[in-house]
Amino acid sequence: MSSYDYEALLKKAKANLPEHTNDGERFQMPEPDLFIEGKSTVFRNFGDVADAFRRDADAILAYLLRELGTAGNLDGRRAIFKSRLGVEQVKTRLKAYLNTYVLCSECGKPDSKLVKSGRVLVLECEACGAHRPVKVPRAVAVAEGPALVIGNTYDVLIQDLGKKGDGIAKVDKYIIFVPGTTKGTTVKIKITNISGTSAFAQVVNE
Repeated sequence: MSSYDYEALLKKAKANLPEHTNDGERFQMPEPDLFIEGKSTVFRNFGDVADAFRRDADAILAYLLRELGTAGNLDGRRAIFKSRLGVEQVKTRLKAYLNTYVLCSECGKPDSKLVKSGRVLVLECEACGAHRPVKVPRAVAVAEGPALVIGNTYDVLIQDLGKKGDGIAKVDKYIIFVPGTTKGTTVKIKITNISGTSAFAQVVNE
């Protein structure tokens, strides 16, 4: 029975375990590499973050655009935001996405996948086998993207006039300034710029 001694077998099993299962190191998010270019913010290592999260880049970008209240697009492995953003602004939203959609609450690893169980989205950890429902705030769950996108056209009602005589329309949380319009008219506009919750547009002549 000595060859089957429990302590010896336990030591042998521990010796054969992969190194990473024995350390307590938790996942570290890549530091966002941002720089300002004109009125836009370029997220240079966005692709690296998406790879580390093991999530679709488009899904992460859509989340960030909603949370940051701006427009943007992917440019290869970079992300371009149509407003000036700080590193901490972006990092805070990325951490929220990470904690909600990626990290296992038991082992802290990002080795997980999202599965639908009925009407509930469940995060399943492939490292330790734990699973939990994803608790998504209602505003995030129902939103499909930014209400306004630079370059897109919209039909809007001019509800008021600004101090400089520009028409003012409202879409979702945005106040849109439209030169050359009058109060009470409905016009087709093209968004030319977005800054925070303010947007600027020009009339489209059909």
